[in-house]
Amino acid sequence: MGCQTGELEQVDESLSRDVVFQILSNQRRRYTLHHLRQHDRSVEIGELATQIAAWENDVSISDVSSQQRKRVYNTLQQAHLPKLDETGFVEYDPAHGNISLTEKAEKLTVYLELVPDNDLPWSQYYFVLGCVSLALVTGAWLDAGPLGLVPDFGWALGLALLVTLSGAVNVYYHRNLHRGHTEVPEQG
Repeated sequence: MGCQTGELEQVDESLSRDVVFQILSNQRRRYTLHHLRQHDRSVEIGELATQIAAWENDVSISDVSSQQRKRVYNTLQQAHLPKLDETGFVEYDPAHGNISLTEKAEKLTVYLELVPDNDLPWSQYYFVLGCVSLALVTGAWLDAGPLGLVPDFGWALGLALLVTLSGAVNVYYHRNLHRGHTEVPEQG
């Protein structure tokens, strides 16, 4: 018996997840992806090795020793960059030492972005917004206290503006505040 189309897609999907988790299981590969996302351009392997060595040793770029840089450079060149290139997440040109992200790497964003401890995930924010909106509309429908004083159109307009404003802030936050951040990426 052959695989049904749905079963085949499920196997391909789990295979790609396995590849993603294997790629992201290594800290230097995560650092590589983070650095490339930060700069949104092709970088030279020496620049990348220096930055990763700085992160790993918790020093500034200018304080990275040649030995620290060389250790990172060698493993990037021999193992990590070829693996990232092979999986299609980066383009690596060993002859010139240039590395750049591919469009396929954007699919890794969901696995790389973690919500800080003091931050509310947007999905939870929208859930709470929906619950509060539902409670307000129900109160207005039942003419409960001052909620009944606002006309139905006022509630509709107010809630639509609130959702639109929330969406705009969400878009701004993800496009501008996460792009180019310079903190050390999460260590695993």
